[in-house]
Amino acid sequence: MSNFQTLIWLEASRTLRLLDQRRLPNEEVFLNCETLLQVTDAIRTLAVRGAPAIGVTAAYGVVIGVQEEIALNRTVSRSGFDNIIAELAATRPTAVNLFWALERVRKTGYAGLKNGLNGTELRNHLLKEADLIFAEDERDHHLLGENGARLIPDRARILTHCNAGALACADYGTALGVIRAAHTAGKEIQVFADETRPLLQGSRLTTWELLQDKIPVTLICDNMAAHCMSKGMIDLVIVGADRIAANGDSANKIGTYSVALAAEAHNLPFYIAAPTSTIDFSLTNGSEIPIEERDPDEVRFFGEKRTAPAEVKVYNPAFDVTPARLITAIITEKGVFKPDQLEQINVSP
Repeated sequence: MSNFQTLIWLEASRTLRLLDQRRLPNEEVFLNCETLLQVTDAIRTLAVRGAPAIGVTAAYGVVIGVQEEIALNRTVSRSGFDNIIAELAATRPTAVNLFWALERVRKTGYAGLKNGLNGTELRNHLLKEADLIFAEDERDHHLLGENGARLIPDRARILTHCNAGALACADYGTALGVIRAAHTAGKEIQVFADETRPLLQGSRLTTWELLQDKIPVTLICDNMAAHCMSKGMIDLVIVGADRIAANGDSANKIGTYSVALAAEAHNLPFYIAAPTSTIDFSLTNGSEIPIEERDPDEVRFFGEKRTAPAEVKVYNPAFDVTPARLITAIITEKGVFKPDQLEQINVSP
């Protein structure tokens, strides 16, 4: 378990408490989301981010939306329920865990409505499903970490990009879950964290997490990765993923593809760590993964300081796709698979 809580449901106040990741590492500020609008805003503005964490947050967001419906109308209609799902689904397009979690909660809600549950009964039914998604996130990422730790040699120097840790999940993490598990097993490891422009999830979040757990970490600029590899400073790369196509092509934070190309050029293993809920078997390959484009000012500014002319055009995709041919293996809670072995995974419906 990590030394902090990314998100937690507070039943006494019927609110979702989120660690505001926009404020890290300077401040540890928590948001108490009481309305559906607050939840959707938290997802859109990256107060909460990371594919698994977005999925868990959305599940609790449905509960909050239903609570609002009951307060306004004393009941929940099918159309009202569908609108709640739709508002959450419209927040961010790339991370498939969002849609996976919403589909689970949708099925739960439809079953409850069909069985004639009243508003309070439906709300409690949905909360149980959200709690289950949260618990499965914790369990699966610990299993994933243990599976991946077996691939990490002692004294390994590991490069990671963006943040795929406990901040990106309900707890523990995916890529950082592997690193945590290796560290817990007594392996002496050294992490190199890319800063991850333009929003600095590597420098702001990954380094903060690892320092919390006293895992040795060195921060490098994004454009230093290949140089560090050429100097023999890196032994392997582990990153997370926001959506994996059936053939193993994987979408992750922008810049991941460049790191994978550098790893191939230097004959270094390149691992993806992600739960099976991140695999989208409906997509044949990575060209079908929707790539989110974000606010140009994320690039025109560095933090709160403008670093480019206000009128300059900006292209700001939040993710890129790493082809399966560059991926050594995909680490999941169900085992470690080559990209062309994903069809072996028996994903529960």
